Amino acid sequence: MDFLTTVKGSLLEGFYPKGWDMAKIDACCDKGVAREDFWHKDFNPVECQNIYEFDTLMGHEIALQIKKAKEEGIKLAMILPVGPMGMYKWASYFINEWNIKCDHVYTFNMDEWADGDGNTLENTNPASFEYSMKQAFFDKLGENTVPPAQRNFATKANLPTYPEKIAALKAEGARLVLVFGIGRMCHIAFWEPHFADDFNSVEEWKSQCYRIGAKLHPLTIEQNAITSFKSRSTLVPCRANTIGPGLFLQADYIIGGCDGALGRGMGWQGMSFLTTLHYGPEISIPSTFMPTMPGRLFYLSELAGPLVAECN
Repeated sequence: MDFLTTVKGSLLEGFYPKGWDMAKIDACCDKGVAREDFWHKDFNPVECQNIYEFDTLMGHEIALQIKKAKEEGIKLAMILPVGPMGMYKWASYFINEWNIKCDHVYTFNMDEWADGDGNTLENTNPASFEYSMKQAFFDKLGENTVPPAQRNFATKANLPTYPEKIAALKAEGARLVLVFGIGRMCHIAFWEPHFADDFNSVEEWKSQCYRIGAKLHPLTIEQNAITSFKSRSTLVPCRANTIGPGLFLQADYIIGGCDGALGRGMGWQGMSFLTTLHYGPEISIPSTFMPTMPGRLFYLSELAGPLVAECN
């Protein structure tokens, strides 16, 4: 007896996206981090033994991209997440140690909690991503910080300006770096897998730059209840404003992070991580496009498996 033989007629029937081949996903879970032919030649997973190593190495990678752009005399556009978060402490540490002024950096937060009309939380609300970014990163940079006028947040009014702003920066020779985590449902930002049903082709899906008041998958809500709201599902918004593949697939370099281990052998991100690595590009699994791009994906070693049944 297995999942595929018991899902029919259960409450899970129709719960997962139509485009998901569950048998193929299950097979991905046994492959570890072995390279695939469809990976970009400069895409590399980076193993971390614990969360401290993870935060430090990922933070160093972010700071290094900022340093390189400064040395090359070019502008740097960065699409940034709120999750993972621990790397920002170390990114700011290295930037301050190297005394790099971030006046060449332009940031674009990839998403923000919203209602159905795209109205977001006040930026003084600790649950808002703008508040979180200021506390975790911008304020820690002190005099080296990214100028406030060069910080962009995914509000109803500002998110639609992202494509034009990023295009203008790239036209000036800027490098675009995507920093990201991978959701339980394999989303990038809050671009969810079920959005694929709204488009007639891969090309149409790839052209979508953002969505206002996007409907989140129930497992995304529960993931955030666990990781950000201490299990309190009633505090998690069911919608968000988010960038789409029309922006995140433009990146010249990617810095990903998978830190979804909960301790005592428990975790939520192992299947998502391994599916991302091995499934192959599929629009109903947005994160599967990440290995086709140059960059690094930092991960906690236990997420690579074996992913087997275990009582904890």
